[in-house]
Parts: sequence; structure tokens; C-alpha cells
Amino acid sequence: MTASYIHSVADARRLARRRLPWMVFDYIDGAAGAETGANRNRAALDAMTLRPRILTDVSTRSLKTTLFGTPSQRPFGIAPMGMCNLSALGADLMLARLAARYAVPLGVSTVASTPMEDLIDAAQGHAWFQLYFSGDGTGTFKLVDRAKAAGYQTLVLTVDVPEVGRRPRELRHGFKMPFRIGPRQFIDFALHPRWSLDTLFKGKPQMANFLMDGFEFDRTESRAKANWDTLKRLRDAWPGNLVVKGVLDVEDSVALKDHGVDAIQISSHGARQLDSAPAPFTLLPQIRAAVGEGFPLFYDSGLRSGEDVLKCLLSGADFTFLGRPMQFAIAAAGAKGLDQLWEVLSDELSIAMAQTGLTQLPSVGTEQSP
Repeated sequence: MTASYIHSVADARRLARRRLPWMVFDYIDGAAGAETGANRNRAALDAMTLRPRILTDVSTRSLKTTLFGTPSQRPFGIAPMGMCNLSALGADLMLARLAARYAVPLGVSTVASTPMEDLIDAAQGHAWFQLYFSGDGTGTFKLVDRAKAAGYQTLVLTVDVPEVGRRPRELRHGFKMPFRIGPRQFIDFALHPRWSLDTLFKGKPQMANFLMDGFEFDRTESRAKANWDTLKRLRDAWPGNLVVKGVLDVEDSVALKDHGVDAIQISSHGARQLDSAPAPFTLLPQIRAAVGEGFPLFYDSGLRSGEDVLKCLLSGADFTFLGRPMQFAIAAAGAKGLDQLWEVLSDELSIAMAQTGLTQLPSVGTEQSP
């Protein structure tokens, strides 16, 4: 399948669904519970309209912004995603090279399928390490030291997974990490030979950050012991930028700012944790009002177009992140598919800016439609 078929995120998802084994597609695409949380957030994004403006010279437009004082060529980056190499062999490195070309952050997951050292190198430094607190925290802080030694300047603590959410689509397929192959999975793979030959038989994806001696990870291990003292300890241990991801409450946001974090990332984990969580997009303006205009506020969850990105920027976000769409594009057509989708998102954002009379990305407080 060639990248020329990708004209939207929906195209990439449709092609990925055709190519990937059912188990892998449902792992990437699935959400918690009955998946009403994902639908709720999509409805909230769709409900916001943009205000068309006319007779404004928008012939020259810029998608550039700054992030922690560093220039970035786009106001959207790559969200941390576990086991990306399930979408295609080498997917992690494809994402890292894209991040390097556009000077956008690559979120490197704790459970990435490529070592954190390799990814920050391929991203030419444009990589943030995403951290899960796990167990008693001993292994967690070892990863913090390792990320520091690898040269990471930004650490992203994910706080919305005290226990892993129940995702029925994963459970029905028996999906597990580390990746295991049983009779059911073998049949699934046999029915998708292209993916199996390209990916599985060249070495099944693994949680690469835990292949080094002294590092272990159990996806099912409770993460429930993390508390505000844990955050304080992490703040004291990390000299760079500290972002807290997975925030869906105004009071929590204010408390995080008071505890000295450098940015907050509003996120429902792509609706993969709590089906009844509020739509994160609806909380964006509320949290912005609570933390003030000068505080960095990021957003992820459910973004499917450049227009979605613009809606978030108009609603108070300084920067946004996309996850699943990147994996869909890679599964559909590899690196060419990823490049194609990136251009689609960029074009969608630029055209939406032109239609709404913008030549620069909106800043906090920019007038938006009622």
C-alpha cells in the first residue's frame, strides 16, 4: 500500500486496520471499557467551531513555535507510545527521525520497543522520556538516572495509571507485554502474512528499556503507591524540565503548579484508562484559567486533524501531541506513510489558519468563536 492513499487520519487508520493483525490493531486503537470516553472527547472536539474571517492577508503563514525556549517547526509533537514497533519494524526510529527533522519532541515511552539511548540519538536530542512510577519506585528512579545519563532534558511523569485500565479489545485477544505468541495469536498472524514476515519473524518487539541487566518491568504491577511525596522526590532528583501528564482536574493542576512542575499535559491517556473520565478537551480552558496565561500547558488525546490542533491552541494549549495516528500511518505505508500524514496534518492546520485569518499560531487569550 502506498502513501499516496493517505489523505487523512481516517485513511491511515483504515489502511492500518487492513494490514495489522487484529490483536495488534486493537491494542493500538482500543480504549477502556465500552469506549464511551473516546467518543465523548471526539464529540467535544467536533462541537467546537472555528470562526471564519475574510479579507485578511494570510498569504504568509508560520507554523513555528517555541517549547521550553527551544524553536519548534510545528505546534504538535509525538506522544509517548509503548511498543511502537508492533505497527512496523523500526517504527520507533521512523518517529525519532521525524522529530529530528521538524525539531518537535518525541515522547519516548518507558515501554518503548527501542532503547531510550538509541532514540534520543536518532532524534538528535529532540526526545522527552516518559516515566511510569511502578512498584515501590526503586526501578522508576533507576530509569530517571539512566535518562539523565542519556542526555534527556525533559522528563514526563504519567500519573493517570495507578492501575492499568481494562481494555476489552486487548483482553479478548489475550494481548500481553512482554509480547507472547500462543495458538490464537499464531492464527491471527498467519492471516496477516505481510506484517508477520516483515515484523514478527525478524524479531518480535520487546520492551527494550528492560533488556539491560538491572532493569525489570511488569506491566500489570501496581502503580498505586505514587503520591505527592513521590512527585517532590522526583522534582528534587530531576534538574531539567518536569512535565506531569494525565491531568484531568482543575484543583490537581493548581497543586502541580504549586509543587514546581514545569508544565502540565492534559490527557485521558487516549481514553485508555477510565471510560467515565471527562472529555479532556472540555477541561482545557478551565485549567488554563486556573494556572494562568504564563504557565506551559500541553494537550493530547483524540486529536485527528490539523483543525483539532488549532482548536486546542485557541482553547488554551501551548503545544499538542498526537499518538495513534502516527502508528496508523506507519502501519499503512511505513516511513512514507508517516511523512504523508505529517504533511496532511501540517496542511490542515495551515489551511485552517488561513480560513480563520491567522498568520501566526494563536497565543493564549486569542479570540475564539463562541
